[in-house]
This record gives sequence, C-alpha cells and structure tokens, in this order.
Amino acid sequence: MENKTNKILIICNAVLLLGLIGIYVLHFTSAPKSKTNSEATEPLQKEGGLTVAYVDTDTLLAKYQYAIDMQKELEAFRDQQERYYQQQVTSFQTDYQNYLQTGSTMTLSQQQAKEEELKKRMERMQTLEQELMAKVAERQLAENTKLLNAIFAFVREYNAANQQFDIVMRKTFNDSPTLYLNPGMDITQEILDGLNEEYKNLKK
Repeated sequence: MENKTNKILIICNAVLLLGLIGIYVLHFTSAPKSKTNSEATEPLQKEGGLTVAYVDTDTLLAKYQYAIDMQKELEAFRDQQERYYQQQVTSFQTDYQNYLQTGSTMTLSQQQAKEEELKKRMERMQTLEQELMAKVAERQLAENTKLLNAIFAFVREYNAANQQFDIVMRKTFNDSPTLYLNPGMDITQEILDGLNEEYKNLKK
C-alpha cells in the first residue's frame, strides 16, 4: 500500500513539474500581444513584461528634413557673422594703412584723435569675434533645443498612438550606453517617416 501511494505521489509530482515547465515556456517564449497598428514594429517583450525599442539618432539627424534645413540655416547664419567680422577687420586695416600714409600731414591733435579712434576700434575687434561666436553658439543651442523637443514630442505621440513601449532608447555611434541592440527593436525608420511627414505638412 505504501509503495502504491509513493508511486502515485511521484506521478503527481511529475505531472505538476511538467505543468510548471509548460507555463514557463509559454510565458517567456511566446510572442507578446501587440497593441500596435499593422504598420508599426512589433514590440519586443522582455522578462518582467517591459516592451523596449530604440531609435538610431545618427540616422535620424542625417535624414530628418527639419534637421537638414536647420543645419543649412545655421551654416548660413555663421557665414553671415563671419563675413561681417571680416568686413570690420578689412575696414580697420584700410583705415590704419591710410593713417600710416597720411598721418604726417595731420596736426598733432588730429594724429592723437585718429590714434585714439584706431585704438578703440582695435580693442573692439578683439571682443567682436568672441561676441559673434557666442551669438552663433546661442543660435545653435536654441535651434537644437527646438529640434530635440520636436523629436521627443513626436516619439511620445507615436508611442501613445501605436506601440505603447515602456522604454524607447537612443542609439548613436560615438555615444551610446549599449554595446548591442536587437535589430528587431529598431523603430528608426517609422519615426523618421513620421517626422518627415509632419514637417512636410507644417511647411505647407
């Protein structure tokens, strides 16, 4: 009787163990149920139920038309400031050379006045370059902030409407916190297409 009872217990334990193994396999290896539309990338579900995706920001900034247009505008603004500075330098050099050639014909008081003027202009040249560089840097910071805010806002809207990801990571070539990311988690193209479409509509 005891042997029979032991056999029954062994069989029950084996069945229970197989059941637990089956639950484990179904929980951790089955494809997650997606809340996305048919065009969105299937979210990858990890242990703990988190869904994760990533965006390659190098590709995004290289192909996002708003970022391309912004860079062109910044370069044009930088060139404008550099041209202005060069014009001021050229004007100062011309006046200085003229003074060297004609200064001997001036009265002493005229020479002193001209030299004082040239001295102030030279001091101005020394600070003007720094001011213009700061102006360009300020403009670039403001434009970059607008660009990042546009990307962040779109990702939030995209996530709310489609994927419901718990985490959307950033991948870059030079500054990335990860060594490897599963390509199946890449939503770069979807974000890029959406951003370009949004920008196209805004420009209209």
